[in-house]
Amino acid sequence: QVQLVESGRGLVQPGGSLRLSCAASGFTFNKYHMGWYRQAPGKERELVAKIIPISSVADYGESVKGRFTISRDNAKNTVYLQMNSLKPEDTALYYCNARRPWDSINHWGQGTQVTVSS
Repeated sequence: QVQLVESGRGLVQPGGSLRLSCAASGFTFNKYHMGWYRQAPGKERELVAKIIPISSVADYGESVKGRFTISRDNAKNTVYLQMNSLKPEDTALYYCNARRPWDSINHWGQGTQVTVSS
């Protein structure tokens, strides 16, 4: 059974930093593309960052480029999202995603809340 468990939720001031973690189980982690998506109230879910299995090449949403960094530890079956220079518009529910590259089947975590406010 695929499980994605996010952690690292929190309230942070603008300009602050936060790191999210997603612990994965129930599938062969090093074969899956991993990613983070977010959804703010009244908005559609959007890509934050994604990272491919072996070379760890990453891709980012335009609004987070230069501020966020995605990484993965295949030995720990965990993907991370380091968020720096946080802005109020980064406030959202952040979801961990695992995607099978050969058929694009997606799995989702339950989401973790990030709130950026003074």
